[in-house]
Amino acid sequence: MAYPLSTVGPSRRTATPARRNRKVRAAVRGWLFVGPVVLGTFLFNVLPLIPTFYFSFTSWNGLGDPNWIGLRNYTRALSGDDDVFYTSLKNTLVYTTGYVPLGIAIGLVLALLVNKPLPGMPFFRALFFLPIVTSLVAVGIVWRWIYNDRFGALNWGLGEVGIDGPRWLGEPNPAMLAVIMTGVWTSMGYNMIILHAGLQSVPQDLLDAASVDGAGAWSRFRNVTLPFLSPTIFFLSILAVIGSFQVFALILIMTGGGPGSATYVYIFNLWEQAFQLRNMGYGSALAVMLFFAIAAITAFQWRMSKHWVFYQ
Repeated sequence: MAYPLSTVGPSRRTATPARRNRKVRAAVRGWLFVGPVVLGTFLFNVLPLIPTFYFSFTSWNGLGDPNWIGLRNYTRALSGDDDVFYTSLKNTLVYTTGYVPLGIAIGLVLALLVNKPLPGMPFFRALFFLPIVTSLVAVGIVWRWIYNDRFGALNWGLGEVGIDGPRWLGEPNPAMLAVIMTGVWTSMGYNMIILHAGLQSVPQDLLDAASVDGAGAWSRFRNVTLPFLSPTIFFLSILAVIGSFQVFALILIMTGGGPGSATYVYIFNLWEQAFQLRNMGYGSALAVMLFFAIAAITAFQWRMSKHWVFYQ
């Protein structure tokens, strides 16, 4: 008995080159889009690490030839010969401890508010996002005026309700709190936008089912909304930690690292050593240690994420 010849094999063989060409074209188009970003990241972020790493083993003032001194810059920092190294590290950790959870929490509250189907929500989303697109120099100047203990708006408002406001930028503890709150204010709009986008991934049918089963608003948020938001919160926590270790402009404008050394953070020490005192070698060592510290903390966050981040 004769059987008709199948045409599946030849059609597949003739279609394979076409599919391969389509994949190649798609890959080329993709690289054309991401290529400038990858190239810029390599040129301005990755490539400078090589000379920075080299200079960290030298004594160099930015001019002339660097003098190789081995690990002396690192031992200077870690042994306490730099009397402000551990102070700046402690202040940075204090800033991080306040800035990261507060920024994400306030951003989450704002995201939940603007997610309500009420009139005017697009306007408020844009309003809350404004701080992130405002110049940090302008933000620092405005908030320095707001925190002024004699004629600032904050102490005036506290005085109207019978509270004697502190010298916000003139005393150690209020100064750090003021800087943290200003940092939170600048980042809350970005956190709100990202978390609002994350809220769109929460299945409405699960929320409705939980409501039918008698779950209250808090129970629905804790057991349904929050798990679906955990990847977004994880992403924001990584960015917030990295940003908190790199805070500089706000502190330079608002307090200059003072009063005393109350807001003298790690980047401030790095900047002062490298560009004010011209200790470029030691400043490079501080930059290298910061790079590895951030990398280690990020790796720890990734490792711990498997215990609390829920992926669909």
